[in-house]
Amino acid sequence: MNELSFFPFPDLYTERLVLRQLRLTDDNEIMVLRSDEKILQFLTLSKCNSLAEAKEFIEKINNYIKNNESIYWGITEKNSETIIGTICLWNISKENFRAEIGYVLHPDFHGRGFMSEAMDVVLYYGFNKMKLHSLEAHVHPDNNSSINLLQKKGFVKEALFKENVFFSGKFSDTAVYSILNK
Repeated sequence: MNELSFFPFPDLYTERLVLRQLRLTDDNEIMVLRSDEKILQFLTLSKCNSLAEAKEFIEKINNYIKNNESIYWGITEKNSETIIGTICLWNISKENFRAEIGYVLHPDFHGRGFMSEAMDVVLYYGFNKMKLHSLEAHVHPDNNSSINLLQKKGFVKEALFKENVFFSGKFSDTAVYSILNK
């Protein structure tokens, strides 16, 4: 794999969306995405409790990007600056040409094909610009919407880990899906 460089930041565009780097001014939207119970129900993320925590998260993410450790986009509708979701390639294994994809979308925007559209350009970027051989996604086995999206994009189930995550006082399972660069 070539040496990764996310500078300049690679904005991505679709018919209806712009995927761009997070800004500190996105703190309110990031706080909502990281504190909404509907979003967090299938994720092992600690709830964001303040705008200060949201800003800290944005700074942390942008440092990962600056250090070429991961790439993380805020998703906006064209002609809007408001973040409606996020999508990232992280947990990058350069020696194995593999990364993990992660994403969240505000519930008000579910069912409109936005994440499918965002995933198309991120998959293209991962396979054609980063030269990845494969991508994986870790998903809660009850998150049918996410599983359906992954399958629609060509991901196949590789594994089901039983009670492998302890979070918020309980154990939960993880399903692992992957896709190869064709």
